[in-house]
Amino acid sequence: MKKVMKENLLEISNPEGIYDPRAHGYSHVASVAANNLFVFVAGQGGSRTDGVLSEDFRTQVKIVFDNIEIALSSKGLKMQNIAKLTTLVVNYDDEKHQVIIEESTKIWPDLKFPVNTLIPVTRLALRGMLIEIDATAVGG
Repeated sequence: MKKVMKENLLEISNPEGIYDPRAHGYSHVASVAANNLFVFVAGQGGSRTDGVLSEDFRTQVKIVFDNIEIALSSKGLKMQNIAKLTTLVVNYDDEKHQVIIEESTKIWPDLKFPVNTLIPVTRLALRGMLIEIDATAVGG
């Protein structure tokens, strides 16, 4: 079951002896060689520059990932450079979990997902925010 991806000195793996997490849209281990550029992207919400939050969860998820992609590209990185995500979801349930998996699979169709910690929460910083994701990425 060990799957390894090396790109820009980032290695994503799922060691044998731990269940295969890819069906849930994440991986178990991300390792980075020393002397690389680390980029930390603050928690991104589901609004564009106009500040409007859709009431639709999937729309917010797509916008969150778009915002992360914009932030990374400002440093010359891509979504595949992400080593770690932290995902906060308001009123988390199985339906929302499935949306996150589906949208993540569009970004990482090879199933080499970043490490991800998902935390259910009752509320986020702004009224109407349904999801917030921060990212840690690495470049060579």
